[in-house]
Amino acid sequence: MKKINLGISGCMGRMGQQLIKSSKNNKDFNLKALTEYITINKKIHGIKPELNSENAFKKTDIIIDFTIPKCTLEVLKIASKLKKKVVIGTTGFSRSQESQIKKYSKKIPILKAGNMSLGVNLLMYLTEIASKSLNKDYLSKIFEVHHKHKKDYPSGTALMLGKGIADGKGKNLYSLIGKKFLNKKSFPYGKKINFNSLRKGEIIGEHEVKFSSGKEIITLNHEAFDRALYSDGALTAAKWLMKKKPGLYSMRDLLNFS
Repeated sequence: MKKINLGISGCMGRMGQQLIKSSKNNKDFNLKALTEYITINKKIHGIKPELNSENAFKKTDIIIDFTIPKCTLEVLKIASKLKKKVVIGTTGFSRSQESQIKKYSKKIPILKAGNMSLGVNLLMYLTEIASKSLNKDYLSKIFEVHHKHKKDYPSGTALMLGKGIADGKGKNLYSLIGKKFLNKKSFPYGKKINFNSLRKGEIIGEHEVKFSSGKEIITLNHEAFDRALYSDGALTAAKWLMKKKPGLYSMRDLLNFS
């Protein structure tokens, strides 16, 4: 099989660095381009990082982006012009930015996931099933923990799990988002989904969904120990996306959950 020419946007970030490491150990990929939002005056595996541009990505087949929303949209604009496929692991998009991503997906294949982990995507699926199965007497809330460097909250994964709850009830996530707490020791259930985000140490990621009727509590959770979990998932997504037509895909499509 011909190797896939890979571009990584956000190459100096934690996920960018992990993606470089994982891609160099993966026989299906040939690392061709690295980009960052600032000038980097050193080579990484023989490649000099560049700013996002058509020239930077012209030799790639697919781009994996773990950056910030503004940068992701810049990458999509370039990728759309060059007809390159894009895997998005960036989180924290606004509703209008989500709409822009959908527009770009009409031109190129895009796989977007708040979390690239198989386990987390299974957790989302189970969350949807639980939400659909439990009656309106059950209230829900979501708790997540990440390293102290993570800026956005709730995490993209927490919002994914919130979407699982909303989908189970046949409702729109944005209509069900309740209060967003940061670094609280405890937080309440509500008629809408309340979120609590804890930022400490170097924790890679912990997520917990709780459903309560007042008489019982049902808990679904996931804990990540190795950041390679996400980079390996992103590379699996990139390989899968290579065979797809323009459209907006998710890890759920890749995993073929019904």
